[in-house]
Amino acid sequence: MTPSWGPSGPSAPLVAGNARVKDARRLSRRSVRSERRLFLADGPKAVEGALEVPGALVEVFATPAATERYAALADVAQESGVAWTLVDDRALASLSEAVSPAGLVGVCRFLDTDLDSVLATAPRLVAVCADVRDPGNAGTVLRCADAAGADAVVLAGSSVDAYNPKTVRASVGSLFHLPVVVVPDAADAVRALQAAGLQVLAADGAGERDLYDSAPLAGAVAWLFGNEAWGLPAELADLADHRVSIPIHGRAESLNLSTAAALCLYETARTQRRT
Repeated sequence: MTPSWGPSGPSAPLVAGNARVKDARRLSRRSVRSERRLFLADGPKAVEGALEVPGALVEVFATPAATERYAALADVAQESGVAWTLVDDRALASLSEAVSPAGLVGVCRFLDTDLDSVLATAPRLVAVCADVRDPGNAGTVLRCADAAGADAVVLAGSSVDAYNPKTVRASVGSLFHLPVVVVPDAADAVRALQAAGLQVLAADGAGERDLYDSAPLAGAVAWLFGNEAWGLPAELADLADHRVSIPIHGRAESLNLSTAAALCLYETARTQRRT
């Protein structure tokens, strides 16, 4: 079915200076996102993911070319009562931080939940990011957690905003697939997870246990990942039940945060599915 936008067919695409486009563009600022509890989701995977969450997607801005390319997605949006607004290429580029925009950007409602709600579901695998500042890394951890079948991701302390456009884009839609919890104090999150029966494992290059030889992964596990540059503060790592290292067999000094997270989460998922 060809998407339509009214009894007379599609209206003229909005330009970058249009008030609605300019208003949406303000969501690139964290303060505006927090005030409105709205954020931008760039690309077809993000829009598709948002459509799967009832009430999450408010509006889609799309170029005529992208509307034609993703006609099935536009049909689903319209059937769900979501506005699909045509914009020209310059207007779309002003809403996207991508070097080569895919041609559509969604306006979405905040999705974060609270830790108590997550713990009430008896999660078996949780990823906790403590003071993770890089939006690309945070988004990739979200994607890895989703792929590994994790039950939630916690962004703790001074971690990057979950709705930073680069975080959303790096998650490739996974932001919409699993609960995301934002907590101001990582230590409080660790204690709450332990009180709920999860074993907290700190990913630490100097850890006393080896991920593949002796890490206790069969039960309910929460992985604690630290900042890209300086890792986990000692006082936070000390709260964990174990510090676990990933063996490095070559000459690399260390692993990128998101790579380490992928290995830890997947090894845990593999072990849990075998027991």
